[in-house]
Amino acid sequence: MSNIPETGRTQRVQIRLIVIQVLVFSLLLTLGGRLWYLQIRNGDEYTAEAAGNGVQQVVQPAVRGSILDARGVPLADNETRLVVSASRTELLKMKDDGVEVLTRLADVLNMKPKDVQEKIRLCDSKTPQPCWNGSPYQPIPVTDEATTQQALQIRERAEDFPGITAEPTAVRRYTAPGKARTAQVLGYLSPVTDEEIQEAQDGPSPYLRSDQVGRSGLERTYDKELRGKAGVTRYEVDNLGRVLGEAENDPAVSGSSLVTSLDARVQAVAEYELAAAMKKMRGETDKITGRKYEADSGAVVVMESKTGRIVSMASQPDYDPNAWVGGISGKEYAKLTSEKSNYPLLNRGIQGQAPAGSIFKVVSASAAVRAGHDFNDRYNCSSSYSLGSQTFANFESKGHGPITLGDALKYSCNTVFYRLGHEEWVRDGGIKPKKDAKDWFYRTARDFGLGSETGIDLPNEVKGRIPDREWKRDFWKANKDAWCKQGKKGGTYVQQIAYENCLEGNQLKAYDSINYAIGQGDVLVTPIQMATAYAAISNGGTLHAPTVGKAVISPDGKNVREIKPKVTGKLPVDAQTIKDLDKGLRSVVEPGGTAAWRFGGWPQDKIPMRAKTGTAQVYGKQTTSWFATYTDDYTIVMTISQAGTGSGASGPAVRKIYDALYGLDAEGNQDLKRALLPKPQKALPKIEPDGSIHAPKVEPYDPTPVEPEGQPVEPEQQLPVQPTGQPGLTGSPATTGRQP
Repeated sequence: MSNIPETGRTQRVQIRLIVIQVLVFSLLLTLGGRLWYLQIRNGDEYTAEAAGNGVQQVVQPAVRGSILDARGVPLADNETRLVVSASRTELLKMKDDGVEVLTRLADVLNMKPKDVQEKIRLCDSKTPQPCWNGSPYQPIPVTDEATTQQALQIRERAEDFPGITAEPTAVRRYTAPGKARTAQVLGYLSPVTDEEIQEAQDGPSPYLRSDQVGRSGLERTYDKELRGKAGVTRYEVDNLGRVLGEAENDPAVSGSSLVTSLDARVQAVAEYELAAAMKKMRGETDKITGRKYEADSGAVVVMESKTGRIVSMASQPDYDPNAWVGGISGKEYAKLTSEKSNYPLLNRGIQGQAPAGSIFKVVSASAAVRAGHDFNDRYNCSSSYSLGSQTFANFESKGHGPITLGDALKYSCNTVFYRLGHEEWVRDGGIKPKKDAKDWFYRTARDFGLGSETGIDLPNEVKGRIPDREWKRDFWKANKDAWCKQGKKGGTYVQQIAYENCLEGNQLKAYDSINYAIGQGDVLVTPIQMATAYAAISNGGTLHAPTVGKAVISPDGKNVREIKPKVTGKLPVDAQTIKDLDKGLRSVVEPGGTAAWRFGGWPQDKIPMRAKTGTAQVYGKQTTSWFATYTDDYTIVMTISQAGTGSGASGPAVRKIYDALYGLDAEGNQDLKRALLPKPQKALPKIEPDGSIHAPKVEPYDPTPVEPEGQPVEPEQQLPVQPTGQPGLTGSPATTGRQP
């Protein structure tokens, strides 16, 4: 029998009941609060989510628009291929992360299991190609070259291949009509990344996880127009995932087609002749050094003189853009990005930089006129020009006596421009410039569009460099510490230069202006900049932003948005000076001119030709060949790194491009039936309502050797220049230094 009094037992029971009541009340209060939060506070949000749980989306990628040449020839389009893809999400749910499934898949596709697994691994900073740089939640293509039999095996044995799909898909194709790759201009695609999806989420054209995005060239510039709009079908499903019906259907809209000003036939000629010229020069010997020319890279631009439209742009070395389709292999990626292959992804037409050499003299002649010198006065073309103990010589120390600026262009007389550049430097105050220093030679270059982007509709254009006083100061500030650390008075040549630069590298010296006047020293230009400048001389003084895109046409062909040429400025000289320049450049291809031997038999009375040769020196490398030319219709600029003289290396190739354009034979007789493009193409190709286009066939270029008789007469080899280690057409970074 318990000793606890009855009243005590009753009190304890009452306390327990109260505690239980408090707990129950608290639970009810908590539950009520949670219900209020879910149903009232966030009711709308959860209602929408609940509704969404009964809807599943199926995305149908849009067919990417084609890129066409000016006549409608496809440069990039699509073809239907059987694409086998793997879902990482499904594979990672398996105990072995899908290794067994991928091994079976590799056996069906006749691939190595290792290669299949590498295809679907995700890219990061430490993962080499191949890898997937798109979203990990979308199907990852393993191959786009599956056969019908392989696809049927995968689909019929679905239980053996969970997470694997085999579907017909529109895949990008770079057609290379007439063997013209047009690689760097077209660019390439790769999958959209999570970062890009996030950034574009609130924009007017958000990405889908299935999208392929343009990464370079026209594919990047016009990505929005080409990509189109993916289709989305929404299905109502029950809680078991069974389809109850179609809720909504937004059909896919194909991308628009981009018509370019390129001509596939001319592109084929330009690519072939550039590559052939480089190959030929690699068999030639530099007479000064006794070394074989390396001719390691080059570019050529063919432009409409009156509009700035690009007819052709070729760059060497090049590559096959189809390598990116379906995912690039590790071996191919390494090849495209290695120094050994000299970076074929670079578009050297807009990214290759080198000193201009003598093709820069049209700028210097214009600057002299702006400074008050008469174009037709007489200027002494002596065999050399002295500055203190230094002597700056003409090629082979050949002088021509008193000549006009037009004749200085014809003979490419260095000493005329040395003297003018030096005199203007003195007039501006030398190393202690006046407050009102005119700096005509530097201002004129910038007014010609040099030292800045031309505005071409291709990504990653470089600016080049005009080394004026401001650049000198900025360059000195950036490099002073390194120079002072490396420099040593009385040391090696490089140490002595670094020592002097440490003390006074911010000063624009007399020899800087002397070298600059002939396009040497620290000058850097690109082929597109020089083509734009020479086209402006051809058309009477109008500078255009070069354009490759000509029109964007809707998939049904009904809506056309023309991309009109854009004027960016005028040459900084009057009409008479432009006529004088034109006359001087015309004399370059006539008897006695430096390019005459390359234009023997040219029909000058019917198709007036103007030209300027250039041979630029780059410290530590062989000379860079430049050849700038124009007719009333076209401007062509070609450059080849480490290939010798302008007319010697680039001249024959440029002549053959003109012969193909105008249909000329070796004697200058014209056959319009053979002419590829005697006048620029104006009309746009017609796209049918079903999206088809009747494009003419492009045959591969069949070169006919045309080699005018004669011997080279080119005063282009110049004095040693400052060791700036210019990148030429390689795209490598420049080092520092200066002219001794």
